[in-house]
Amino acid sequence: MDKLLISGGKPLQGRVRLSGAKNAALAVICASVLSAERVSLENVPDISDVQAMFEIIRHLGAEVLWLSDSAVQIDPPSCLKADPPCHLVKKLRASNLLLGPLLSRFGYARVSLPGGCNIGVRPMDLHFKGLAGMGAEISIESGFAVGRSPARLKGARIYLDFPSVGATENLMMAACLAVGQTILENVAKEPEVVDLANFLNCLGAKVRGAGTDVIKIDGVPQLGGRVRYPVIPDRIEAGTFMLAAAATRGSLVLENIIPTHIEPICAKLREAGVEVLENGDSVTVNAQGPMRPLDIKTLPYPGFPTDMQSQIMAMLTLVEGTSVIVENIFENRFQVVGELKRMGARIKVEGRMAVVEGVAELHGAEVGATDLRAGAALVIAGLMARGQTGIANAHFIDRGYHRLEDKLRALGVQIARSH
Repeated sequence: MDKLLISGGKPLQGRVRLSGAKNAALAVICASVLSAERVSLENVPDISDVQAMFEIIRHLGAEVLWLSDSAVQIDPPSCLKADPPCHLVKKLRASNLLLGPLLSRFGYARVSLPGGCNIGVRPMDLHFKGLAGMGAEISIESGFAVGRSPARLKGARIYLDFPSVGATENLMMAACLAVGQTILENVAKEPEVVDLANFLNCLGAKVRGAGTDVIKIDGVPQLGGRVRYPVIPDRIEAGTFMLAAAATRGSLVLENIIPTHIEPICAKLREAGVEVLENGDSVTVNAQGPMRPLDIKTLPYPGFPTDMQSQIMAMLTLVEGTSVIVENIFENRFQVVGELKRMGARIKVEGRMAVVEGVAELHGAEVGATDLRAGAALVIAGLMARGQTGIANAHFIDRGYHRLEDKLRALGVQIARSH
């Protein structure tokens, strides 16, 4: 397994350009199978999750060609050639987003119940209930989710019990080719949902209301149009670099960013005493003085993102005083605590709450990533720590951060990879 080696103790200094959003790119790639014509995507992060998704749609009959390190051309399948292979689908959670578009366009989908990071129970009940409400027959067969729809899906009024991002995206894609109007209520408002809706509309879909509680989709007979579409910047990558700069008491300019997408992170950094300046599509973080402890509660967007919880925990380990983090989304998000404690952190977990007592310093240690965002948190801890930190299971980090090592080296970090 690959390991990252980080020599810590230096502040981050310089400028970093953010890559395209992992979660937006994965949804848009899945949506591309709805198109009857070629699709060109820009600002696509070349990360392992994206590569896995491309391999999956190739098995379905699509052709994928990288035009540059961030531009991709996709020729969608004209007919469904094969079921997505189980060993690939199990690599990433977002593979479940193929269920809606495949079912809507081809009338059949067989997708292995997905894998990804082990951060808690993430059932697909909302996906299944919504698709069934649109006329699909859904069953679980030998570990596969199988959907059948002999006729076109039908528009329906669907209320989500929880504003699930995945269910919102799956049902929105499925509804684009359905007969009539679909109304989705209590939906997710994340920027990635809005980005997917914008992409679908570029293909000729009729989606309204993305970013609000209610999304309305008027079904159309076919999607296409040879579009060129840029994926939005990654707000979680942005937040990770912002917290890394604050944690190391550095000064960092982040480019290719949409500031409104990271307002919850900006607000918490300012509350901690960090200077955050927004200027068009860039944000500057200056953290020269002492920082204050924080109370954090993860919530669906526009609340504080669960995908940033591990990283802000790492930052708070060196903030004098007591910080409290409540995890309201995934119950296994505190797996990183044991690894941070190996580096000298003082953290106590009680159910869904973690209490962080700031310490004077962290020390380098041999630790291991348990999931993508835990890996990012350990990178931040390694940047803060005295001495060298070895982070095993670097493949978790590779799932979500495009050229992380190169970007950190450009900011003055001593980082290497061993095999």
